[in-house]
Amino acid sequence: MSSVLTTIADGFKDAFLMAWAVWWALVLGFAISAIVQAWVPRERIERALGGSGARPVAVATGLGAASSSCSYAAIAIAKSLFQKGSSAASALAFQFASTNLVIELGIVMWVLLGWQFTLAEFVGGLILIVVMSVLLRLFVSKRLEEQAREHALQADTGHQHHSAAGHMGIRERLTSVSAWSDVAHNFRNDWTMLYKEIALGFLLAGFVGQLDNSFFNALFITDAPAGLRLIENAIVGPLIAVFSFVCSVGNIPLAAVLWSGGIGFAGVISFIFADLIVVPIVLIYRKYYGVPFTLRIVALMFVTMVLAALLVDGLFSAAGLIPHVRPTRADIFSQVKVDYKLFTNILGAVVFTALFALTMRRGATDPVCGMKVDKAKAIRMEVGGQTFYFCGDHCAAAARREGLPDRVVTT
Repeated sequence: MSSVLTTIADGFKDAFLMAWAVWWALVLGFAISAIVQAWVPRERIERALGGSGARPVAVATGLGAASSSCSYAAIAIAKSLFQKGSSAASALAFQFASTNLVIELGIVMWVLLGWQFTLAEFVGGLILIVVMSVLLRLFVSKRLEEQAREHALQADTGHQHHSAAGHMGIRERLTSVSAWSDVAHNFRNDWTMLYKEIALGFLLAGFVGQLDNSFFNALFITDAPAGLRLIENAIVGPLIAVFSFVCSVGNIPLAAVLWSGGIGFAGVISFIFADLIVVPIVLIYRKYYGVPFTLRIVALMFVTMVLAALLVDGLFSAAGLIPHVRPTRADIFSQVKVDYKLFTNILGAVVFTALFALTMRRGATDPVCGMKVDKAKAIRMEVGGQTFYFCGDHCAAAARREGLPDRVVTT
């Protein structure tokens, strides 16, 4: 009994350590998403990312590489870009770049797995985007893509806050409380929608970390030709990943567990690539885009991840760059200590608190959908001397259908 309790405690402890590793990236990513939603004009996004050719995909790749490394934050930003007119190819390119081409991910991989994995991740990230762009139309028709965009817009119907920053210059936005209020409300509402999935992801990561190496060894073919082992590892890596980790930075310790447990180079790479198809994130895709589009993009990403991992393995084998030194379990989970993560997490907590505080000072809760709205920009309804605030016409109309009077004052 005591050993079971110890395992449970260790699972929660490792879940916390992974959350500690990526907290600042989560806050940064959701803040960027909130800024995109509040400040970036739809017309500009449509011009830059609206097509499916090489240029918008390349721009999306650059934007992704410059953003947060967290998977949850990446899909939140990609959703807002997709809503604002970017193509599916550009949105997926942004997600792949954001979770594979960022500096902090490379640093963590270098420390735990070695520089060869860092190089493989960056090379593989570019291959992922190219392969995905080539295969997209085999999985997703233009008609289904537009249906998914409509679903993404409908999912937020009535929940799009009036922006004070749409016609402001960047300097004016940075000094405008009203503009930052738009950001804060989008930030809070994204967290409100996704916090359960994020928490589930951390818990899965923490408890999978308690499994012995023998468990992972049983998943891999050992007595088979090298080519069959290579393909099996590349396929099994993402399948393990689906149930085992939370964010691209947070999954690196578990990638190290797999590497120390015997999985091949291609399997580790495909495992790391697969942070965009874990169960909690697939559930978020379903919320954003609907079931048909979700099934097809998940299948597309799985095939793309396996092919990219095989290509990277082939390239690195030919160049003699596949490493042979494997880490010990003691190297995998680091403790809370005074380092860069302490200071970045403190900064993340300050940003998180400041944005939430802004919604508390200026905001009210929509009684229909539960979203936080800015009182100065919301639809206001007065009933019996009491004032209610609504995020849009959709929720105000629903309230009227429930018997509230029609005297509505918009501000």
